[in-house]
Amino acid sequence: MFSPEGPTLRELAVQALSSVERGYDLLAPKFDHTPFRTPDSVLCAVAKALARTGPYDDGLDLCCGTGAGVDVLAEVCRRSVTGVDFSAGMLDVARRRVRTGEPRVAWVRADARALPFAPAFDLVVSFGAFGHFLPREVPGLFAQVHSVLRPGGCFAFPVVAPPRPGSLAYWMLLGFDTVMRVRNAVWRPPFVMYYRAFRLGEAHRELARAGFRVELQALPEFGRRRDGSPRVRMVVARRTD
Repeated sequence: MFSPEGPTLRELAVQALSSVERGYDLLAPKFDHTPFRTPDSVLCAVAKALARTGPYDDGLDLCCGTGAGVDVLAEVCRRSVTGVDFSAGMLDVARRRVRTGEPRVAWVRADARALPFAPAFDLVVSFGAFGHFLPREVPGLFAQVHSVLRPGGCFAFPVVAPPRPGSLAYWMLLGFDTVMRVRNAVWRPPFVMYYRAFRLGEAHRELARAGFRVELQALPEFGRRRDGSPRVRMVVARRTD
């Protein structure tokens, strides 16, 4: 599951018993060697899909972590790219990644639930971050994204089709979420990380309520399931006002 360069079981246990922020500060030096990092195949597919709708001027990677999504933005944004995350450790790793030329890149430490930006972006992306927000926090999160986009700006993120009930992946994710709920019931501070809390239908409705026009685009690189549905979609939500 992890490469030799990844965290040990002890390090993962210490992270899991920390707050989300502290946990990611501890994990940051080895984060890119864990399965928690968004795979390059997904990043490349999203970059290709966005290239067909761009180019854009200014982009924001929401909950950027070590900066993998910033590389996607750098392919489709002409003027500037900003990564925002509340983990100082993750941002330290991101800053050490070598980037030269255009677009210019900036890193900002901030909470995604209280973004410190004016409507300054044409494109916002996010990769694998929504499990760190409780369902009641999602409307406010989408409102924050809406507030930093210029009119007509785009909020895009990939969504993997959920595993079928009864499959091995289904039971693994259910087991993980159950363990996290038990952990948070008996231990403080909480560590919010749930794989099954973010549901596409609910997200679609909340995006519409926040003032977005929502489109779902299949990412053909990942094929389709037996019922014909895409294995991976990209949500493209445009600010309508």
